[in-house]
Amino acid sequence: MTIQGIYEVCIGCREPLFLIQYWEQFGYRIGKIGELSAESTNKLYGVNSALRSIRLYHQDADHGLIRLMVWENPTNEGLQMSSMKVKGNRWGTALTADVLNISNHAEEAVKAGLPVKYIYPQWDVIYNKDRKVRPFVEPAIGVREMVMLQPLTRQIFFQRFNYTVTNYGKINESAHFKTSQITHMGIVVQDDSRETFRFYEETLGLLRVRDEDETSYESSETARPIFDLQPNERFFVTTFDDPRSSKSDWQAVRSGRLYIVRFPESIQLENHLDKAQPGCLGMSLYTYRVRGIEDYFHRVKASAAQNITEIETNEFGEQSFSFVSPDGYFWTLLSM
Repeated sequence: MTIQGIYEVCIGCREPLFLIQYWEQFGYRIGKIGELSAESTNKLYGVNSALRSIRLYHQDADHGLIRLMVWENPTNEGLQMSSMKVKGNRWGTALTADVLNISNHAEEAVKAGLPVKYIYPQWDVIYNKDRKVRPFVEPAIGVREMVMLQPLTRQIFFQRFNYTVTNYGKINESAHFKTSQITHMGIVVQDDSRETFRFYEETLGLLRVRDEDETSYESSETARPIFDLQPNERFFVTTFDDPRSSKSDWQAVRSGRLYIVRFPESIQLENHLDKAQPGCLGMSLYTYRVRGIEDYFHRVKASAAQNITEIETNEFGEQSFSFVSPDGYFWTLLSM
């Protein structure tokens, strides 16, 4: 396999200690640590700052990892706790065995005056939405889903009820919050032509699984608070998976998914792409691992991507290059 699911969510910060302690509660642990000079960082990430990075692993997962990028000179404060309905929005989603425990902590954090915004766990039916269930007689099959925004993290958590998906998230039962690795990562775009989607499918070789599933204010009570949907507004969801995933069998899908929320161009969205790229604080970069990085370099060079760097050695000693995809998001590919 030449590409897998999204490898890392990268989080810019000035000081990593709190973030290390924070992510340990979700089952992550310290792995590799590396550094780059300002000159080398500028070549690979376009940021004139020395960089120290810490990769956080989650059990034996080969995707959904965390990279803390400690910037000597950050370029800006990042997305902070801005709305989920902005271009440039990035977030990480994880499976949990106890979403109410996370919600309880969020509620206590707000009471303590900490900078936290959250949406109480909402009930949603993901699969077989038209199935009619007799309450108190038949199992309710669905998820409880919550959002939690903090200055450096933008997270969604979901807890499954009465169904399982074997390869979509592996919970670390010993972690305080009993969560999996990050199962899918999201971005928000506006592109009525949908031409930018071809990049992920044709250039990167990802598997398009869900295509243009419509969510409207009227059809989804869950989406209203999460994406600040107003009456008559709607968005469309397209997902791109690890090629080992499945289009036809939802029980065979794999995590590591890229989750694209596309709003129509008729809706006015703020553009925060400049706050969601390397050098920014908070969630500011996603990476993929690939086999045959030279081939990917030439494929990206032949595409509509921009600001393509040369293949450089990253802070962990891995061959790597970066680019801005046709939808305006910054990406880094690194060699397996």
